[in-house]
Amino acid sequence: MIGGTPPCSPARGGPVPPTPGDSRAAANAASVLRTVLAHGPIARSGISRVCGLSPAAVSRQTTALLRGGLLRELAEPADAVGPAGVGRPRIPLDLHTGAVGGPVAAGLHIGVPASTFSLVDLRGRVLARRAMPHGDRAPSALLAAIRDELTRFLREFGSPHRPLLGLGAALGGWVRPGDGTVVRHEALGWRDIPLAAELGRALEAHGHPGLTVRVDNHARAVADTEIVFGRPEARRSLLHLFIGNVVDAAFGIEGTVHRGPGAAAGDVAHLPVPGSRVPCACGRTGCLQATVSDTVLGAEAVRRGIVPEPSVFLLADAAATGDPRADRLLRERAGAVGRAAALLLDVFNPAVMVIAELSSVLDESYLDEIRGAAGDPERYGRRIVGPHAGPAVLPVAAATVLLGPLFRDPSRLT
Repeated sequence: MIGGTPPCSPARGGPVPPTPGDSRAAANAASVLRTVLAHGPIARSGISRVCGLSPAAVSRQTTALLRGGLLRELAEPADAVGPAGVGRPRIPLDLHTGAVGGPVAAGLHIGVPASTFSLVDLRGRVLARRAMPHGDRAPSALLAAIRDELTRFLREFGSPHRPLLGLGAALGGWVRPGDGTVVRHEALGWRDIPLAAELGRALEAHGHPGLTVRVDNHARAVADTEIVFGRPEARRSLLHLFIGNVVDAAFGIEGTVHRGPGAAAGDVAHLPVPGSRVPCACGRTGCLQATVSDTVLGAEAVRRGIVPEPSVFLLADAAATGDPRADRLLRERAGAVGRAAALLLDVFNPAVMVIAELSSVLDESYLDEIRGAAGDPERYGRRIVGPHAGPAVLPVAAATVLLGPLFRDPSRLT
C-alpha cells in the first residue's frame, strides 16, 4: 500500500476528476504511480500482479503517465525476453527522475529564523536547497523577501531540461490549505495572508504562469511525507510531533492526514507537560511550547553561558563537540518531549509516532532519551521514530505538499 490507500482502492479525499464518471481511471492511475514508487523499476506485468489491475488497464495508465512525463521506460534488461528473442519484452518502468525530462517540485519551508528553498524529485530526493535567514524583517517585508528569493533560487537552480510541476510551501501556525491562506502565525506576525496567491505571482514573474501552488501546515506536511515516502506502518496510522520555534502535531489514519474544521487541527502548544513549571504567556505553567520550543531552548542556552546567541543549531554543535552543558540541556528537552509524547500516544495509539526535533534528528541518542521518557518501552519505545528523510525533513516535506496530492491523483498535475 503506497501513498495512503490500497493500490486498487479509490483515492480518498481527492477532488472530482476532470472527466465526469472517470473516478475509476483516476484511482487506477494513482495505483500504478504508487506501485512504481514502491517497487520500481518494475515491468508492466509486475505492476498488474502487485496491484491487481488488468494488463489492459495497466497499459492504458502507463501510457498516460509516460506521456505526462511522470514515468519513463528504462533500458531493456538482458533477460527481458525468452530464448532467441521469443516472447514479449518486459521493459521496466520507473518514476521519471532523469536529469533530462525528469520533473521536479519546488519546496518552500518558512521557519521563524529562516526559510529554506528546495527542488525535489519524484522520489522525494533533494536536488538543490538554499536557506535565507529572516533577520529582523517586518512581517510584510519578510513576505516580499521570500518571493524575491524564490525567484532567484529558481533562476539559479531550475533547469530547462527538468519541468517544474509547481510549488509546495509549509510553515507552522494555522494554515488553511483549501485557499492557501495563513490564518495565523504568531511568531511571524502573519494573519490572513493569501500565501498561495502571493507565491503564485512570484512563479508567474519567473516565467511559470499557472503553475500549481499548495500551502499547508508543516506538521501535516511531514506527516504526509511519511505516508507517501516513508515507513509502511505510517500508512496505517501515524502521529507526528514537530518541535521547533513553533510546536505542533498532526495525525493520519489510513493514509489521510486529519485537518479538522477550518484546517485547525494539530495545535498542541498548550498541551501540559508532566513535571514542567515553566510559565507560559497564556497565564498557565508547563505548556508544551513554553517548555520545549527552540526559542525557549536557545534563550536558556544563552542564560547558562553555553552559546553566545540564542540558536538551537549552535547548541547542537556544542553538544556534538563534547560540551557536557549543551548535552545536558538537550537531554532535558528530550525528556520533556518524551513525557508530552506519552500523553499523545495514550490518546491516539498510532502505529508509529514520528518526532521531528533537531537534536534527535542529528543524534539518535537524544531520540533514545525521548523514548525513555515516554515510558513503557515495550508498548511505545519501538514506535517512536525520527523522520525518514533525516536532516532533509523540512525541504522534502514542503515539496510533498505538492507531491502528495499528485501520487493520490496524477490528473491533478498532468
